[in-house]
Amino acid sequence: MLLNLAGKKDIILFDGICNFCNSYINYVISHDQHNRFVFASLQSDVAKELSAIHHIDLQDLNSIVVINNRRVLTQSDGIIHIAKHLKSRWSWLLFLIEFIPRSIRNYGYTLFANRRYSWFGQMNSCVVPTLEMRKKFLV
Repeated sequence: MLLNLAGKKDIILFDGICNFCNSYINYVISHDQHNRFVFASLQSDVAKELSAIHHIDLQDLNSIVVINNRRVLTQSDGIIHIAKHLKSRWSWLLFLIEFIPRSIRNYGYTLFANRRYSWFGQMNSCVVPTLEMRKKFLV
């Protein structure tokens, strides 16, 4: 099933217990007009399977992961890739953000990622998506 998605959908792996991350995924779903993305939490068996296929170390990972064909995008590269494919009034900001060197973008990403639980909280378990949203989740 997972290998059948290669080249058809971009897979987004996200922290399923992070309140901010769940809100962000809801935002992506609501602005994904071309049905480009499917999702799985980093805590899922799907993420473990994908990590083995794509050589992603989930143990020390503190980032969103986007798998686009055979490319693995993390941190700010992942966020920029997602944003490029959404219909949003904020898309024009990408033009400016892409000119910022990756090391600086990722430094800011890491600062935010390290504080997201204290700022937004976390859940004891992953959110169960609605019936409509389940179609977009890999299980």
